[in-house]
Amino acid sequence: MHCGGHPNAGPWFRLLDRDRRLLYLLNEHKVLTTDQIAALEFTSTRRAQDRLRKLREMGMLFAFRESLYGGGTSQTRHALGYSGARLIAAARAEKPPTPAAHAVMLERLACSPTLEHRLGVNGFFAALAAHRNPARHQDIAKVEGLTQWWSEHQCSEFFQIDTYSGEQVRLHPDGYGCWERHDRAVRFFLEFDTGTESLTTLTRKLTAYQSFPTEDFGILLFCLHSTRRETTARAALHKTLRDHQPGLVIATSARDHVHPDGPAGPVWALLTPHIGDSAASRLHLADLPERGPRIAHRTGTPEPYNEAAFDPYDPDITRILILDRNRRSTAPVDNSIDSHRGTDHPTLAEDGEIEILPPGAAFD
Repeated sequence: MHCGGHPNAGPWFRLLDRDRRLLYLLNEHKVLTTDQIAALEFTSTRRAQDRLRKLREMGMLFAFRESLYGGGTSQTRHALGYSGARLIAAARAEKPPTPAAHAVMLERLACSPTLEHRLGVNGFFAALAAHRNPARHQDIAKVEGLTQWWSEHQCSEFFQIDTYSGEQVRLHPDGYGCWERHDRAVRFFLEFDTGTESLTTLTRKLTAYQSFPTEDFGILLFCLHSTRRETTARAALHKTLRDHQPGLVIATSARDHVHPDGPAGPVWALLTPHIGDSAASRLHLADLPERGPRIAHRTGTPEPYNEAAFDPYDPDITRILILDRNRRSTAPVDNSIDSHRGTDHPTLAEDGEIEILPPGAAFD
């Protein structure tokens, strides 16, 4: 922050550790609802609302709601305010955005047709991260649970290879994570389905994963919006696996298959060329097959939920990508995989309006 052209880092030191963690999360994942933030850092939604209101008054957060068809509003959504963006940039020794550029970013975020999908993806990871909520689990000595949470942007920057034929293979999962429990570390790519795209588009996503050393980094999870959708998707995915044998480990779940532990619970059904489209047997997330390297937990990093994240300069990691480039230089690449990102999300209601919440407004 600055005041009259003079630097002012005072607000950074008035923040609590959980405030800083929240700012880092919003800097990367862009938007979280009140309930998602409460699950991450607070003992109740009311306590979260009180603290979020103070952060908004400080300019650390930007909050907005959407009017709903038939009346009422959505739950409050929170993004990084301009003061918060400046402080994160300063902490990372980066150039801060201009006020105008940040305002445009917030406008685009609030009006984006992909907003609900982004909130769904963040809700999936927030449900996992809630198992590490420091306000509710203060006696946990060993770091476990969600130890890596990457956004789609982080994934596309890291998971890419250039083949000798000149083609570039780049993965665009909705997220990437590592779930650790009972000395097991399950790394996974997440595809979060909203049911708005065709099954052909859904199965076409396998092409990029087949052309990439996916199994050297994790398994592939499809989180589908209903049991009916999961049944039809499994049949289509199984046919694709049978025809092409891509060598992927895939598991599916349906969001109406509710469990108290959320996506960490026994809601996952494996799907491989040797296991059909039946989802009768369900496994906990921690019981799914382990793929990818074991990474010693990084300490001292300010970004939360990244203890098991890859170091982009780790020679063992880069060696996987370099060796695989030669191994898969002739693998077919479907560049259309990038084009599906704009089709898997519902659009805003025609009469929907965005309500910007001023610092003194009530939440939710």
